[in-house]
Amino acid sequence: MENRTRITELLGIQYPILQGPMGGGFSNAALTAAVSNAGGLGSFGAYTLTPEQILAVDKEIKSKTNKPYNINLWVSDVDQSLENFPAEKLEKVKQLFKPYFDSLGIPLPDLDTNIPSKFLKQVEAVFEARPAVFSFIFGIPSKDILDEACKMGIKTVGAATTLDEALALEQAGVDAIVASGFEAGGHRPSFLKPAPESLTGTFALIQHLKAKIKTPIIAAGGIADGAGIRAALTLGANAAQLGTAFLVTDESNATPAHRAMLLSDESRYTVLSKSLTGRMGRMIRNRVTEEVPYATEVLPFPLQSRFMGPLREAALAQGRTDLSIFWSGQNAVNLKPGSAEQLMQSLINEAFAH
Repeated sequence: MENRTRITELLGIQYPILQGPMGGGFSNAALTAAVSNAGGLGSFGAYTLTPEQILAVDKEIKSKTNKPYNINLWVSDVDQSLENFPAEKLEKVKQLFKPYFDSLGIPLPDLDTNIPSKFLKQVEAVFEARPAVFSFIFGIPSKDILDEACKMGIKTVGAATTLDEALALEQAGVDAIVASGFEAGGHRPSFLKPAPESLTGTFALIQHLKAKIKTPIIAAGGIADGAGIRAALTLGANAAQLGTAFLVTDESNATPAHRAMLLSDESRYTVLSKSLTGRMGRMIRNRVTEEVPYATEVLPFPLQSRFMGPLREAALAQGRTDLSIFWSGQNAVNLKPGSAEQLMQSLINEAFAH
C-alpha cells in the first residue's frame, strides 16, 4: 500500500500515521517528538495546561524534533450547565459518591463551581508556539481563529463523531477532519448532539464522510496495528490516528498500573461512562462505572473531574485499581510494549511494506 496520501502531503509527514493527542497528562514531549521523528505526526494534548505551560512544552518538543507536530485543545472546556449550578444538586452528587471516598479514607473535596474557560488564552499560546498542526475537539473555533491559523501557515484539524459534525467542520474551512468512531478510548468529542446520540463506528463513519465531504479524513477509533491502518485507508481515509497503542510505549506518561491493565484480559471490558469526569469517555470498567449507571446525574465537566481527582489520586496511591480510571479504546488486542520508535516501525512495516 502507498504511504503517500493527501494527509502526508498536507501535513508534511512521511507516513499517514498520527499519534492521538492524549490530554490529562498522558502526553509528553518525548512521545510527541519520537512519533514525528519516525515519520508520523506526534501530538500533544494540552487542554489542561496554562498558556505558560503550553509554551514550555512547545520549547521542549522543538528541542527534540524539527519535524511537524500537533498541539490539541478543547474548544468547549467547560459545560454551559455549570453556570449557576444549584447547590442542592452539588450536594446530592457529593453524597452519591461519598462511599467511594470513605472506602479510601479520604474526605470529600471542597468545590468551586466558578470555572472559567481557558481556551482563548490557550489559543494565543498555540499561535505563539506555531506548531505545524493545531487540532481541536468538542466544537469549532471562531472564524477569526481559523483565519489566523491559516495566515500563519498552521494546519487545522477538527474532530467529528457524526457526518453532520464533519459537514460543519468542512463548512468552517478546516484542513482535515478526524472521523472519531465510538471504539476510540478517552472522551467522545461530540458537539452538535449529545454523545449518546453520536455513536457511529469508525469504519461506517469513514464511509459516511467519504461520500459527502471533500476534506481529507483521518480515521480514529479501534485502530491499533498496521492491518487497521490499511483497512482505514482502503475504506477511504487519508490517515489513521492511534491512541491506546501509544499508551503502552516507553515514552507514555501512563502509570505502571494503567499499562498493566491495558496488557491484561481486563482490557476486553471497556465501557462508555461519564461518572468519573462529567463527559462520556471510553475506559476499562471499574467499580464506579459498574455501580453508577450512565443516566445518573453527575456534575458538569470539568467540575465532576475536579471532584473525582482526589479519589483517582488516592486510589492510585493505594493500589485500588477498582477505583482508578484506565482510558482505553475497544481494541487493546496485541498491543506492543516498547519504544514509540519501535511501535512506529512495526506499524509502517505492517501497513506499507507489501
